[in-house]
Parts: sequence; structure tokens; C-alpha cells
Amino acid sequence: MAAKSQICSIWLGSETGILKGVSLRKKQAFNFCEMSCLSRDQEVCVMAWGDPYESELLLGSVNGTVKTFSTDKGIFTATKECGDPSQGKFTGLAVTDSSMITCVESGLLKVWKEGSTDTVEVNVGKDICKMRQNQSQRHHVATGGKENPLKVWDLEKPDKPIFTAKNVAHDWLEMRVPVWVRDISFIADSDKIVTCTGHHKVRVYDPSTPQRRPVLEADFGEYPLTALSLPASQDAVVVGNTHGELAILDLRKGLVRGCFKGLAGAVRGLQCHPSLPLVASCGLDRFLRVHSLEDRSLQHKVYLKSRLNCVLLSSRDLESSSDSGDVEEVKAEEEDEVWDNMETVTEKTKKRAAEKDEAAVTGADGKKKRKQVNK
Repeated sequence: MAAKSQICSIWLGSETGILKGVSLRKKQAFNFCEMSCLSRDQEVCVMAWGDPYESELLLGSVNGTVKTFSTDKGIFTATKECGDPSQGKFTGLAVTDSSMITCVESGLLKVWKEGSTDTVEVNVGKDICKMRQNQSQRHHVATGGKENPLKVWDLEKPDKPIFTAKNVAHDWLEMRVPVWVRDISFIADSDKIVTCTGHHKVRVYDPSTPQRRPVLEADFGEYPLTALSLPASQDAVVVGNTHGELAILDLRKGLVRGCFKGLAGAVRGLQCHPSLPLVASCGLDRFLRVHSLEDRSLQHKVYLKSRLNCVLLSSRDLESSSDSGDVEEVKAEEEDEVWDNMETVTEKTKKRAAEKDEAAVTGADGKKKRKQVNK
């Protein structure tokens, strides 16, 4: 129960281009976009914090724009053209001390320097599914996609990758195993990297060793994996697939510890809390769910009306840009108090009906008479 009160809010991006904020403390959801002017090309693909204080939120859209949202003011403060829709959707968004990093499906990775129109462009290969930043070394990023193996790039020396994974050995029929990296995450305080694939595989790589093939491989389910996230314990990984299956896997033995129940659609967004044993997930069933990593029980469930693409946890309180939600909540509480204080009146309908019948059959002399039936 203590973990519930410590998570204050969660931010989500949807297919309809709406930025949604969910306050778990108040059990309310807020839309921070003008609904009348939204279109499909404003679909939110990726989200990232713009600063360590979580006062700015960056959103990458299908139309190639990156919007800056102020969590303090509750409004969008800036819009920047960072891509061409013909190059594909954003597959990654990150920030360093003085620049912003974007990557699109075509494999064009750009470093946008603050206060300058010059950009550093890196071709990381086509059909990119995910670009992820190393939070320990923020100038290091990893990329991967369909027939595009895991690569680690040093953006200070972007001429060539500092690590390129080697495909696994041929299968038992001596056929080549296809490459399809769907999501990537760096294990904190180590050089290891975890990936999940479209062929329901979870793999761990260690660039610090001469071995370029995975040091650990595990299977989960029969359907493509779409997202992963590392809990605070770092000895496990949470993965989700296209059929709404969510599970936690042990990274030491490669075994499934357990599955989370309740999901109905494909998992698109997944994030574990950095310090608490909680994981938030969202996807095509339009629900935000928060599960406990300890007993895998459902802690929160919120229906958000649109298909969700990404989720981002916050440790700050969510405040609406307008007080309309608070006013409605106060009115509802006052109305409940009025109804609670009203005296309950019970009508004795049966007794009254019996008295009417008795009066109808009693004459003026007080003697009871037989009812007359008109035919």
C-alpha cells in the first residue's frame, strides 16, 4: 500500500496525438491537447524527459515534429521540426546536457545541438525499430531493427559503431536465424544490454567481452515481443508481446518467474519504476495498468479511451492546467454530503392500499358489505 501513494502520476501518448496525464493519487485522467484540431499525423510515437527535474516533456509525432510540454505550466511551450514523415516514424528520443537525439525508422539518427542549426547525422542502417540511450553514459546509444543487429554508437565519435552484435548460430535445420530487434535496454552499472525480438527471444549482450553473440538467451511465448523494461533489482526483465501477455524473466537463469494477468491487447508501452517494485503498461486495449513486481497483483487500472503507444513514469504530482476537474470533484463531494444528510422516508404502500380497500367495503352503519362488481 505504501508503494501506491509514492507514485504520483503517469504520462502517456496515444495514436490520436493526445498527451494524457493520469494522477494515481486523485484517480483522475487529463487531456493536454486541443481535441478539435488533432489529426492522425500528430500521433505520439516516443516520449522522453527534457531535463532531470521532470519539468519538461518531449513528444515525437508522426509528422516529424518534437513538442515540448511544460509539466509546471500544463501547456506546450515549443515545437521543433526534427524529421521528414517520408523517413518514417520516430523510434527513439533522448537528450544530453546540450543536445537532443532523434532517430527514425529509415535509420537516420540526428544530434540537435542547443542554440545551433548544425546537426550531426549518423546512418545507423534501415528498418530501425528502437533507439535507446545509455543513462550511465549519455553519449552512448543503441539501435536495432529488422535485419539490423544490435549496435552501440558513441555520438562523440559517430563514424562507426563501437559494438555490433553477431547473429546467433544457425538453427537445428542449419538455416539462418532472422534478425528482428524490437526493444533495447542498458543494464545499469554494467556494460550489458538486453534486447527482445520479434521472434519471442530475450537476449543479453556483453560488449566488454570479445564475444559478440548473446551471453544469455531466453524464450517467452510464441508471439513477437514488443517492449521490455528493467526493474530496479536489475536481475530480471519485464517483457510484453503482441497478444497482451506480460511476464517477468530471470536474467540469471533465463527462466520465466511469472506472468501478469488482465491484459487484452498488444503491449506497446512498458516501464518499471526506478526505485519501487512496480511496472506500468499500456497498449491497444486502451487501459493503463500498474502491477506489483513482488506478487504480480494489479495495483491500478484506468481506461483512457484511445489506443496508447508509450508510457512515462513521473515522481511529481500531476496538476491540471485548469481547475475544472477540481471544481467538479468539490461539487460531487458536496452533493454526496447533501444526500447523506437527508432523512430516509419509507412509504408504507401496502398498508395504505389495505386501508382504502377496507373503507370501500364498509357502509355508513359501520358494517362491512360485499363489494359490488359492475359487469
